[in-house]
Amino acid sequence: MPIVNIHIMEGRSAEQVKSLIARVTETVADELNSPLEKIRVLVTEVPKTHWGIGGTPASEIISKDRSNK
Repeated sequence: MPIVNIHIMEGRSAEQVKSLIARVTETVADELNSPLEKIRVLVTEVPKTHWGIGGTPASEIISKDRSNK
């Protein structure tokens, strides 16, 4: 049973996550010749305060980017 674990930064809509799950499942099924019902996709949404980019929380980087516009 293939298990795919995806970590993404919070902020995507439920529809985007649903589409991601469906497309990843289809791709894994095609590539591994595995039945769809045997594939598990786990999506973990990480808060921006817990996602580090170059030693800085993404929440700080994003807020700086927004204030510069």
